[in-house]
Amino acid sequence: KCQTPGMVQKLDQKLPVANEYLLLSGGVREGVVDLDLDELNVYARGTDYDMDFTLLVPALKLHDRNQPVTLDMRHSALCHSWLSLRLFDEGTISKWKDCCTIVDHINGATNYFFSPTKVADWFYDSISIVLSEIQKKPQRGMPKVEKVEKNGTIISIILGVGSSRMLYDIVPVVSFKGWPAVAQSWLMENHFWDGKITEEEVISGFYLVPACSYKGKKDNEWRLSFARSEVQLKKCISSSLMQAYQACKAIIIKLLSRPKAISPYHLRSMMLWACDRLPANYLAQEDYAAHFLLGLIDDLQHCLVNKMCPNYFIPQCNMLEHLSEETVMLHARKLSSVRSDPAEHLRTAIEHVKAANRLTLDLQRRGSTTSIPSPQSDGGDPNQPDDRLAKKLQQLVTENPGKSISVFINPDDVTRPHFRIDDKFF
Repeated sequence: KCQTPGMVQKLDQKLPVANEYLLLSGGVREGVVDLDLDELNVYARGTDYDMDFTLLVPALKLHDRNQPVTLDMRHSALCHSWLSLRLFDEGTISKWKDCCTIVDHINGATNYFFSPTKVADWFYDSISIVLSEIQKKPQRGMPKVEKVEKNGTIISIILGVGSSRMLYDIVPVVSFKGWPAVAQSWLMENHFWDGKITEEEVISGFYLVPACSYKGKKDNEWRLSFARSEVQLKKCISSSLMQAYQACKAIIIKLLSRPKAISPYHLRSMMLWACDRLPANYLAQEDYAAHFLLGLIDDLQHCLVNKMCPNYFIPQCNMLEHLSEETVMLHARKLSSVRSDPAEHLRTAIEHVKAANRLTLDLQRRGSTTSIPSPQSDGGDPNQPDDRLAKKLQQLVTENPGKSISVFINPDDVTRPHFRIDDKFF
């Protein structure tokens, strides 16, 4: 899989020779990176693939502190930027000129802006050439290429390995060492990960990913991504909160997908904010997954109604400000129906997961007996919701009819107990 970008590098020497890829468990549709999902084709676990991953491939790797870089944010919404190659050497500019938009200034100077759409087009063409070469000379043990599709600026590849199918969402990015000035103030605040991991681990680098803001210019605008930092932060999140997050995602991912409003990445951001404002000993409760799930649903409803979901790393960037009142009210009503009977919605989500597992197992039985087992097999994935959580939810809702059950309450006063049923605190 990581061989493919290496072979792309040999085609025209555009990619860095010593490159650093970031492989994330879960596809782009799972919210592992903040990318726009409306341009992606719908793939279903079980029907189309058994395991999914996201691979970030740096087209430019800007790790040399002596290399001046111009992140031009004058034309962009918060959390977005243009990338000028003006200060780069002639060799780099001439190598990437065909992937740039060119702006001529009045004073006669020419500026080259690295274009996310042109880079994605070049990357897709190059990957297609490499994969077609691989298919012409198949080697023993090499995965079978079942599908290659360009979804907006993302290349989705489904590979057959034994009788398992692996979905790779490959994203061309720009990789940076260090930390952007626009996110500097975030480092001054207190965070849930303080003392658990070092600041150096959290701020080791960031990316530009090929996505633009709602009013931005698609050909020029990149989005800042802190995917590397999020991998580190995930280590500090309790298993019961992660279980609640996975369950909440399973419930809402399809329910709120049309019209486009809430993505799994928004939910992930809300979870990180909750970690910051709730006491660590409360979040460490092992049997509180049901409480956390109700809290996440309540938080989501609150963010929707107020059209407010701050980016975790750049809080001044509100990721929901573009939503129309009509979309907000439609999704708020859907969430209210989930909130009135969360156990039933969770059971439906669990049934979908089980159905996908059965499809995978059937395919594997028909295929090779030595295939790689799917992480979604009935052996149980700790990230998947289970029936016990649904039962606990049912109990909470049944015992408190008509009452608001809220976990994430007053962010300004974390000394108060943080599980609330109406005005009674527990």
